[in-house]
Amino acid sequence: MSHFLISNAWLVPFLPLLGAIVAAAGGRWLEERASYPVVAGIGLAFLVSLGLLFSAGPEARTVVCQWLDAGKLHVPIEFRVDGMTTMMLSMVTFVSTLIAVFAMGYMAGDPGYPRFFAVIGLFVFSMTGLVLSGNYLLTYVFWEGVGVCSYLLIGFWYSRPSAAAAAKKAFLVNRIGDVGFAIAIFWMWSIAPNHDLSYEVFLSKSTLGMIELSAIEGIALLLFWAATAKSAQLPLYVWLPDAMEGPTPVSALIHAATMVTAGVYLIARSMPLLVMAPLVQMLVCVVGGLTALLAASIALTQTDLKRVLAYSTVSQLGYMFMGLGAGMKDVAQLAIVAAMFHLFTHAFFKALLFLGSGSVMHAMGGVIDMRRFGGLRRRMPYTCWTFAIGALALSGIFPFAGFFSKDEILHVLKVASHSPEALGYGGIYTGVFWIAIVTAFLTAFYTGRAFFMTFFGPERLPGREEAEVEPAGADPHGHDHGEGHDAHFGHESGLVMTVPLMVLAVCAFSVGWLFGPTHLFEHHLEKTFAFDHLQPAVPVADWATPLLGLTVGLLGLGLSYVLYANPSPEELAAMPSFLRLPLSYVLDGNPSPIPGMLATRLRPLYEASVHKFYVDEFYEATVVRLTLGTAKVVEFLDVYLVDGLVRLTAWVPRIIGREVLAPFQNGLVQFYAAVTALGVAGLLWILIIFR
Repeated sequence: MSHFLISNAWLVPFLPLLGAIVAAAGGRWLEERASYPVVAGIGLAFLVSLGLLFSAGPEARTVVCQWLDAGKLHVPIEFRVDGMTTMMLSMVTFVSTLIAVFAMGYMAGDPGYPRFFAVIGLFVFSMTGLVLSGNYLLTYVFWEGVGVCSYLLIGFWYSRPSAAAAAKKAFLVNRIGDVGFAIAIFWMWSIAPNHDLSYEVFLSKSTLGMIELSAIEGIALLLFWAATAKSAQLPLYVWLPDAMEGPTPVSALIHAATMVTAGVYLIARSMPLLVMAPLVQMLVCVVGGLTALLAASIALTQTDLKRVLAYSTVSQLGYMFMGLGAGMKDVAQLAIVAAMFHLFTHAFFKALLFLGSGSVMHAMGGVIDMRRFGGLRRRMPYTCWTFAIGALALSGIFPFAGFFSKDEILHVLKVASHSPEALGYGGIYTGVFWIAIVTAFLTAFYTGRAFFMTFFGPERLPGREEAEVEPAGADPHGHDHGEGHDAHFGHESGLVMTVPLMVLAVCAFSVGWLFGPTHLFEHHLEKTFAFDHLQPAVPVADWATPLLGLTVGLLGLGLSYVLYANPSPEELAAMPSFLRLPLSYVLDGNPSPIPGMLATRLRPLYEASVHKFYVDEFYEATVVRLTLGTAKVVEFLDVYLVDGLVRLTAWVPRIIGREVLAPFQNGLVQFYAAVTALGVAGLLWILIIFR
């Protein structure tokens, strides 16, 4: 049975692709039934992935067919079925199935319904193909596939200028990273034995042992360059927050299960290469730490619920890169387990949070500004309490999933700071460790802020005149609410949307303690190819790190409650005096969340955070203008130099013909005879002279 499943691993990407083809081809006739083949295809792919999960082995692979066979380039369509692959496949297909089911309700009534689900199926096909790929070139093909699908989904409502601009931004920024991946592939092809780009050959001990250190560092740096774009790290993270312009299920899919995890997966898969380049690893760790801190600092002040979650994704991806970058030779296995475990748990609670925000958005007629509604816990209890579970998991509170995975990353950073392989730079890892601790506090604070502003405080609902409704009666997300829309503001979503929330909430609560302390996740990753090439870490008992992480998480949530829960006078009177007095001071006629002189002192930082530290403005003033200026120079050279030379080439014969040769074509026979005689005489003279 195991051999049968492994040899048919191609079914995992094929089934969503088949669903996408059916939805695209029959969309006109299927209409809102176009979601059925896609949901069925992704669901069946999950069942196959689940079977593969129990069939994986470090050497298990299958060759579907020969793809490229030209000269020295021989690339098969080869799928590898090992521990890391099957873990990713199960997570991607499971979460994608729930998101697709949620989208059946969220996208109901949208005129592009069949097109939406066709691209969703294509997206899952591309991501599962990327995960299964057995060589770098095939990975690159599917890598580009998820990029194209993200462009199509972010710009799904292409008639809106903001959506079209966000799609172009995502596409172009990712192309910058893809250049690094392409160069790395050419470099690997030039030095690999027999030009073999398969993971099995290139990541083997014999191959890596014969490659010069400069080549290893260069290739590792290029792969990280590619990952910074796809997984939204400094300096190429700017596309991901703008990707919120797409439908909310798209945001959940991109942030939780597909595109942004591709860069983390690529670096984790290439870890045998990276451990031989400790300086590059240190760079990965530092960039991850700075990205996590910057994104968390921006999320503190955003008022768009989806944008808060978007910056949260950027920050949590930074955690994953911190873990991978701390993977010195003596802790490499621990680093991979920590980073991939956080990727695994993050998929569940981040999908839950995004779908929860989509449920709120659906109920609010497209309004997603947290300042324009509040107190929704009474009207939307299922959305509220499932969102709360996701928020607790993101904040790293015990016993929710994020607690276990986040603290494994903190632990590996602490171990790396004392590692002899750190080349004397252990202080850098110590600094990154404390950046991670500060980021954990900020994460809990902005997560609590988003939750309390949305679901607590006095009940506020935007009226129809406040809802972002198009003149035709459909909101920006394509839902026609009709004349009775005001009566339905703040309603709980239907079962097709709340059931996926409940399932994800169960996962966000349980997957941490089910797979973390039991070491089930670690044991499964041991089935990954080349995992045994890495030096196993020595277990170290460490209670201080998880206790510190839990403490800062509780402090962040507590502070957000004090500042943003805004309890009613009755609730305030029922509180203990040690809470009631400071709350009264904060809430009594003080519109600022930071009272008194502190607000004045922090105003510059607050304004910088609101404006996202002016990173977009900096890019606009430098990179964008420089690119546009260069384009104008190139346009000038193309029009006036290149085209001018081409026109000159055509102009010279035309002038010679018209001004020099045309007068001889006058129609007089005697003139032609005279010229002919003169020409013959000239030829005879030349023959006599040069004889």
